[in-house]
Amino acid sequence: MTVPDRVLRVDLSAGRVRSEPVPEEWLARYVGGKGLGARYLYGMEPGVEPTAPTNRLAFLVGPLTGHLPGEPRYAAVTKSPLTGAFLDSYGGGSFASRLAGSLGDHLGAVVEGAADDPVALSLAGGEATIEPAEELRGLDAAETDARFPEAAVACIGPAGEAGVRYATIASDGGDHHAGRGGAGAVMGSKNLKAVVARDPPPETPPALRELRERDAERFADSDAGRWLAAGDTLETVSFADETGVLPTRGWQARRFDGADDLGVEPASERAAGRERADEPVPGGFRVPAGDEGDSDTDSEPDDTVPRGGTPIALGAGLGIDDFDAVTALGDVCDRLGIDVISAGNAVAWAVRASEAGLIGPADRDVGADPDLAFGDEAAARALIEEIASRSTPLGDALADGVRAAADRFGGADLIPTVKGMELGSYDPRGAETMALAFATSDRGGCHRRARPVETEAVAAPERSPAERAAAVADEQDRRAALWCLVGDDFLAESLGPEVAAEWFAALGDERDPDDLRLLGHRTWTLARLFNLREGFTRADDRLPEALRRETSGGSEGGTENGSEGERDGLDPDAFEGLLDRYYAHRGWDREGRPTARLLDRLGLADLPDEATPVGSIEDVPSVDGDDRV
Repeated sequence: MTVPDRVLRVDLSAGRVRSEPVPEEWLARYVGGKGLGARYLYGMEPGVEPTAPTNRLAFLVGPLTGHLPGEPRYAAVTKSPLTGAFLDSYGGGSFASRLAGSLGDHLGAVVEGAADDPVALSLAGGEATIEPAEELRGLDAAETDARFPEAAVACIGPAGEAGVRYATIASDGGDHHAGRGGAGAVMGSKNLKAVVARDPPPETPPALRELRERDAERFADSDAGRWLAAGDTLETVSFADETGVLPTRGWQARRFDGADDLGVEPASERAAGRERADEPVPGGFRVPAGDEGDSDTDSEPDDTVPRGGTPIALGAGLGIDDFDAVTALGDVCDRLGIDVISAGNAVAWAVRASEAGLIGPADRDVGADPDLAFGDEAAARALIEEIASRSTPLGDALADGVRAAADRFGGADLIPTVKGMELGSYDPRGAETMALAFATSDRGGCHRRARPVETEAVAAPERSPAERAAAVADEQDRRAALWCLVGDDFLAESLGPEVAAEWFAALGDERDPDDLRLLGHRTWTLARLFNLREGFTRADDRLPEALRRETSGGSEGGTENGSEGERDGLDPDAFEGLLDRYYAHRGWDREGRPTARLLDRLGLADLPDEATPVGSIEDVPSVDGDDRV
């Protein structure tokens, strides 16, 4: 088996594609996926506007994509239009594996420039062609997918075309999304409607098949595997509710009376079936979406794949306890190509801002129902459609994100954001280390970089702040390493450095497990250097105003059942102390800048340019037992 070692460079402005080798040093240091994407992104000039033609958008796989157990994934790496920070988003399904098969000896395509009219990038046999796609303009994700029945498609819907700053890249007709941060808006700014993978998945050699069978069984026996088998990510709803971390009614409570109506049980009752891979790794529930397809197209999907983020953001977050209504809302987002977490938070902000008198009927057009309320699925749907089309003043403001809307109307303390990205899935007021994970996430308020909330409930009560900070950093590194391989998120528990080294050896690529242990740390540090160069500082690794003790209050009273009494905020001083320990553990200085000594250890000493601030060892926070430089 040939290990991929090239990339396709696509210039949409010139209408040109070329193949070039990846520098050997880059392959050794970053492998693929997140790491390689970060390196190509760092090669841009500082200060590039995310929707400018000069921004890069990379569609990347890893050398093991299509072979590892679990759901295959691809990485979309770019500068985020929502945050202005580094962005890596991941999509799964058949597109990911067929992308790997279509790229041949390439690890991905790095797209620059912008076409004058809509185009599609067609991939087959290791080559790429730029094809006119005017006929796809305005189609939603399912309709676009249906135009390519013999291929797998990653595309944008109307939200990406309209430049919604949290538009997704949808694949498999909207079943899967590279969701958070707005990679779809970058794709739209380039007039790139679709990427079409025409070849079948790569054939797995016998040596890798044996490892896949072994590690699929290992995964199935892991905690993550058993958890997914029991209820897929929908189990997150009941977990968050039981542990008091379920964001409810615009982050006003941490438990939801209707949680039982949004999770595994109602999905099981309605399921038309569950996707499963060949190996014993479960896939998602498929349930009726409630919407018929457009009769003028070939697309008539009758079911969708709800995952944990949908009932949390569009259900509990909006006070909607009707599973079918939440599923239908999720289907609207999926077809429009808009991130469900950001969309749910945007609607929740609008409801709370309306209640506070910050917005009113004048901020929506005459034909829109001015009433916004928690529990109203129809009102939520109408506002999401306004956002996706930017058709009303409020929809246009919210299309740029909650932070942008709050800058315009007020209400910055209503919905928490980090680096401009709305928080997802877990309320950190019930799990302090989750606040640190959100604050230090390289792409903004993302729950996928580390999920200490899932272990905090069972962690030893005497665990020190240094140990808790280290747990967050180490999980971020493990996931970053996995995303260089572009593996299923849930493999992190069972695919450590020694196992990964076995996989590489089966490819004929001998890797030292000790170097693979540094892979995630190196990649995370590179993403940090990118963000520092773009102007981010310690002030951006902040505790959101909506979660701070002095502003969240708790004086309104309430009960333990998820009402106002659970809104007590986090102590900002304690958080800053935890952040100091996090920086010290990473070998960053007090301002969150990696030191020259750390960069040398990670093989990055030659990387920073003059625009990238580097820290001093003398300024690393002095916290006992934490200095890892």
